[in-house]
Amino acid sequence: MIRDAFAAATQIVDLASMQRLATRDDVESRLILRTDAGWQLEHGPFNARIWRALPPTRWTLLVSGLNYFVPAAQALLQRFSFVPHARLDDVMVSYAAPQGGVGPHFDSYDVFLLQGAGRRRWRLSAQDDLSLDPAAPLKILKRFRAEQTHLLEPGDMLYLPPRIAHEGTAIDACFTYSIGFRAPAHEELLAAYGDYMNEHHPAPGRYADPGLSPTRAPGRIPTAMIARTSALIARQRVRTVDVVASLGVHLSTPKPTIAFTPPEAPMSSGRFRQRVARIGMRLDPRSLMLYRGNDVFVNGEHLRPTRVDLHMLRRLADARVLHSARFRAGATAALVYDWYRFGWIHLGVDA
Repeated sequence: MIRDAFAAATQIVDLASMQRLATRDDVESRLILRTDAGWQLEHGPFNARIWRALPPTRWTLLVSGLNYFVPAAQALLQRFSFVPHARLDDVMVSYAAPQGGVGPHFDSYDVFLLQGAGRRRWRLSAQDDLSLDPAAPLKILKRFRAEQTHLLEPGDMLYLPPRIAHEGTAIDACFTYSIGFRAPAHEELLAAYGDYMNEHHPAPGRYADPGLSPTRAPGRIPTAMIARTSALIARQRVRTVDVVASLGVHLSTPKPTIAFTPPEAPMSSGRFRQRVARIGMRLDPRSLMLYRGNDVFVNGEHLRPTRVDLHMLRRLADARVLHSARFRAGATAALVYDWYRFGWIHLGVDA
């Protein structure tokens, strides 16, 4: 619990802005209601008429990826850059009417819960029983036994490690900003590594078993085939350079729902380089940019720039803005110009 962590947290977004975002098909949004009959869950986009039909209490509107659409939310996310960008996800905002909430649940990743306007009571538990209610339309714990209670007021922040059960209930109408971490499942990381290796380092050769003897059990997988395949897998050497590349490509690839907006009338590459040298550039809030060593990754693309360009691109990845950048004509300059044409970066340092 961090009291008065952010004094200006109440100014990020208002309910009307959230409702407008929730009507868009490029925004992930959810509406959760609790009635006497149980929980109800609806996914956006919503028709604007739905807001007039809501009761005065016991409902919650959630909008994910707020930092993609609201510059103040992107600035808030940047305040958490003490966490590697490879581990940060996005800002989700929750508006809850009085007594609203999403029920007792747990997250599989770390999260900061920052209280905006209004107050919310949080009940927490480190319980081992994380079984879910199979009848609920969302992931609600079947049994919840609170061990701590905290009342958050505007500017207060609560940090929760993974798998800590928690339940938030609005005391009065309130906003909560969730700054979530990325925690890829092991199978996701292994699949990304396998995809990278298949594309860039395919294993040569084809299975063969000369001298294969006749069998009386044709449905059984041969012992020799298992042994040869095991030996093939064991010979595959895991190299750090390939792990870095697979991680960089995977972690910098935007979510499937992300769409970029290219400039309507892009300037020429020469004019673009002149403007970038004078007024700088910034990453689009949706863009993901990472680096390691001489490798740079942008929205799933992998490049190895020259030493001078590498220094500038590292600064762009860290700060997400460059006040001035001088790219010589060449491969890196052409790529950066393509990023501009795709809408991945924008001229100037202010949104």
